Amino acid sequence: MVILFLDETILTETPPLRATWAPRGQQVRVAITGNRDKRILFGVLNPKTGAVLLMNAKRWTQETFQAFLRLVRRRWRGWRLVLFLDRGSPHKARNSQELARALAVEERWLPTACPELNPLEGLWRHLKQEVMANTVAPIDEAVMHAQEYLLTMSPQERLSRAGILSKHFWLGT
Repeated sequence: MVILFLDETILTETPPLRATWAPRGQQVRVAITGNRDKRILFGVLNPKTGAVLLMNAKRWTQETFQAFLRLVRRRWRGWRLVLFLDRGSPHKARNSQELARALAVEERWLPTACPELNPLEGLWRHLKQEVMANTVAPIDEAVMHAQEYLLTMSPQERLSRAGILSKHFWLGT
């Protein structure tokens, strides 16, 4: 059996602005393109091994979620899959539910408004605060950079950044 956590995050061309500095009396320049392009970064994380699988899409719809669900099943072919996920409308759509059953993916629903229960939230937070913040790049380049960063992290670092190694992680061992 493989337990996986699934979540999505939005990446934008205009980065999260966290902090900057300038010599006293000088105005700080913040690069903003005005472009409102965004991408959805889908991810699953194995809390036991730190393995991650990522996919990006232009929109968060039941069709893009279903494409990601198929990708997850292909990656863990032959395994019994238990997938923890939130109650987002693409996840709860009838066609998504039917596909999950057809792919033999057991879904476990996290409580509404409890993002702290999904360790991918910690990984997304780290990505946006430490990697994406204050850096302007075309959206496709930013998404590629984000994915490369997450994929080149060691499994141990992913688990740590996600909060899974904390003694307070709710799932236990």
